[in-house]
Amino acid sequence: MIYAYLRQLLGQRNITDQQSTILSFSLTQELRIDKEVIEYSNRNSPIEERDQFEKFVHGLKDGDAIIVDELWMLSEKVDEIIKIIHCMLSRGILLYSASSQTTLTKNSTIGEIFPLLNRVREEQKNRQNQIGRPKGSRSKSKFDPYQSEIIDYLKEGISVSAIARKIVVSRSSLKDYIQSRGIKEMIERSWVEITPSIEEAKMDNKLLICPFEK
Repeated sequence: MIYAYLRQLLGQRNITDQQSTILSFSLTQELRIDKEVIEYSNRNSPIEERDQFEKFVHGLKDGDAIIVDELWMLSEKVDEIIKIIHCMLSRGILLYSASSQTTLTKNSTIGEIFPLLNRVREEQKNRQNQIGRPKGSRSKSKFDPYQSEIIDYLKEGISVSAIARKIVVSRSSLKDYIQSRGIKEMIERSWVEITPSIEEAKMDNKLLICPFEK
């Protein structure tokens, strides 16, 4: 399986830009993407608190591949990226970085990996120097906690008006939210949401994997 992994972070490179880069890379490399995975998470959340991401990685098998726009989409911390790369490559999972046109395998050398980590450090410095919210970024919404439910309803063919009645909100506000998040486009492209539902968010379902354990 080849997965396109995209991560929505407030104030950072948006989903549309990531998707465009990944799709362009996959075409030039003649890679057929089987599933597109989106993660919505707090940029300050450590790996140990990103339960759904860990479950996703834990479910990958030898021979699977992940395409990311930039490595820092996996994490904004270099030490965490090293752990993630080690976890994936040691289990025979291929990792593609679309922007840098790089492929990492279990046979990759430190000489191939180190320049990518330098790019992460440079990107981190650039983000720290940014003032305000970059164009294309998205603010939080009161609908975010209900996103999984909204997606499920839309997949079932339920209208926006009916969904608005179910979660007791105005139809116009819900419609604006669905459009701003590109939710219908996600469904049409069969993207896999790994954002926990409201019920799951209340559960203590932490799963530590690979070298993420202390």
